[in-house]
Amino acid sequence: MKKNILFILTDDQRYDALGAAGNKDIITPNLDRLAASGSMFTQAHIPCGTSAAVCMPSRAMINSGRTLFSISGVGETIPEEHTTLAETFKNAGYDTFGTGKWHNGPPAFARGFTSGDNIFFGGMWDHWNVPVYHHDPTGQYDNVINFVSDFGRNRKVSTLRCDTYHPGVHSSELLTGTAIKYIQEHPSNVPFYLYLSYLAPHDPRTMPQKFMDMYDPNEISLPANYMTSHPFSFGVETIRDEVLASQPRVESEVRAHLAEYYAMITHLDYEIGRLLDELEAKGLLDDTIIILTGDNGLAVGSHGLMGKQNLYDHSVRIPLIVAGPGIPKGQIIDKYVYLLDIFPTLCDLCNIPIPDTVEGRSFAPMFSNPNFTTRESLYFVYTNLIRGVKNDRYKLIEYRNHANLLQLFDLANDPHEINDLSECPQHTKIVENIMTLLHEKRAEWNDFEHPSSEGFWNAV
Repeated sequence: MKKNILFILTDDQRYDALGAAGNKDIITPNLDRLAASGSMFTQAHIPCGTSAAVCMPSRAMINSGRTLFSISGVGETIPEEHTTLAETFKNAGYDTFGTGKWHNGPPAFARGFTSGDNIFFGGMWDHWNVPVYHHDPTGQYDNVINFVSDFGRNRKVSTLRCDTYHPGVHSSELLTGTAIKYIQEHPSNVPFYLYLSYLAPHDPRTMPQKFMDMYDPNEISLPANYMTSHPFSFGVETIRDEVLASQPRVESEVRAHLAEYYAMITHLDYEIGRLLDELEAKGLLDDTIIILTGDNGLAVGSHGLMGKQNLYDHSVRIPLIVAGPGIPKGQIIDKYVYLLDIFPTLCDLCNIPIPDTVEGRSFAPMFSNPNFTTRESLYFVYTNLIRGVKNDRYKLIEYRNHANLLQLFDLANDPHEINDLSECPQHTKIVENIMTLLHEKRAEWNDFEHPSSEGFWNAV
């Protein structure tokens, strides 16, 4: 019997936003249970992105297995010549079902999923009134509805692509219920690939009040790298994420943001628990490989920032848990992986040929050999403003166009990236060596012709 796949993707969940990662403030019993039942990666990353909406290229990389400069544009679509993860499993005889956020265009969704429901083709929305589509067998997803967004001030009518709303039903509850219904009705003799893509914990951070009541902002710990403002301006200050809180930052306000962020994740944890319970009740838990990860991290006060438009670990590291048949229980893996490596890994775990268009590297051997290494170093990009590289000890970040400077962090002694060593004379050689690595990675990733590339490397 083929193994089922449950792929759970959260939105804006940073790597340490769960109890199993050592966060003592957050309440995530079900995510912790999932981590204990499988393997947890502590060094899973995204390369960041070529768009301020980092989740769009991130999701394109996840679903195509391709690197940042090999996806189409900034990930607004996945072209037909790039085989998607869902397509691969559909072609291998799986029933493929998708629900939730799909940020990479209706055509790519339609190619991969044989069915689905409550599909959201957008970036963010009010969690209590998400505009969604039912599965469209034609793949058009072209229905539109009229609405007035600011009826108190004007009567301007806008159009919105969707079939329906579920007024008053929180997105996390809606999508979990959709996945549960699918599992309940799915025939047991057909393997499934279930892609469940939540909108939470992305803002606006609203959730049932009982979860908010679990947190007292005054008792929330500030991040170890909390700052009232970033040490220098680098061109992101007016981005939407950064104006969600006062500038300079105020401790009480950041604690309130963290309390809401954690409450969103605790609500999400509750809903994921419902889904895991349903799998167990149906006798499917032991036959299902579960992937849980996020599309990007988030600063929420770290380094004086609020968003993900930067290359610090709080924004480019994300949680990654793999559980199920053949996956060691309680294993912690600290080797570098990218989320785009999930695609070939799942293929290997399910004995499915990896499509030629996939550029990710399978980390499946790590489950039997935790010392197996797929990546010695990592490359990071944020639009035309920043490039970065990370080896087994140091991270170098280079800023251009707005700021023109370097940062060097010794991650072994400074994991929160607080002490910049780039100007220290004793680190001159290290800076030179890692700059060489940065340029090697630039060539490996073909970071030359994209508009973000030209805008960065041609900057004076």
